Amino acid sequence: MSDGHSSAVLLEEQHGRVRILTLNRPRARNALSSELIAATRDALARADSDDEVDVVILTGTDPAFCAGLDLRELGGSGENAALVSEQEVPIGHPWRPLSKPVIGAINGAAITGGLEFALACDFLIASEHASFADTHARVGVLPGWGLTYRLPAAVGMGLARRMSLSGDFLNAEQALRAGLVTEVVPHDRLIPAALAVAESIVGNDQPGVRALLDSYRRAQEHVANQALQVEDSTSKKWMADFDPSRVAERRQAVMDRGRSQTAT
Repeated sequence: MSDGHSSAVLLEEQHGRVRILTLNRPRARNALSSELIAATRDALARADSDDEVDVVILTGTDPAFCAGLDLRELGGSGENAALVSEQEVPIGHPWRPLSKPVIGAINGAAITGGLEFALACDFLIASEHASFADTHARVGVLPGWGLTYRLPAAVGMGLARRMSLSGDFLNAEQALRAGLVTEVVPHDRLIPAALAVAESIVGNDQPGVRALLDSYRRAQEHVANQALQVEDSTSKKWMADFDPSRVAERRQAVMDRGRSQTAT
């Protein structure tokens, strides 16, 4: 595997025609700081325009995939709140959609904004250590990256509402049964498994792959647009009156609860 461009918060590697992007704030469980959001958006845009890349894999440095927005930063400057709906990114998306497939390789907990990052991928492969939760209601924020459309589209309306209203976690096997992930693999086989699928895609006719992916996305967006507009309007109204000063205090309780719910 050859080294590519990297920054402190995001690692990039090239494996053949596959670009691997790794969220890299492990001490913060890869929480989304403004720097990490910007770096991820930039890296995805560069991968999309790079003729040497056919597929992108998005993963995280252990122990988590992504714990959501950096609540300490949100509670300070509020930069993250602005980045949620930054103008160059379409409403209801964490990044500008690519013309190429993005595979989510979920190595650990994908929580709230981290779950939205996962849902924005085209499909997910999970480590046995993966878990998933929407804790927006637990920390007192609202989603702005399309969760209220994409989560029910993935797991059904009942389970989506249950996850959002309760904040309860799904472990990897529960996520597989619900249809949220396509495969669960041993933790040390996660990236090889994701690469194997990526290389199958690379072996296909690439104009055809991208046209088919575009057809899937446009068909989905035809249904999704109104739902994403509703989510965006609701989120902006909520955040206009939101006091984030106590939000960061709630993260440890959320993580502790997740560990207790997904322990085997």
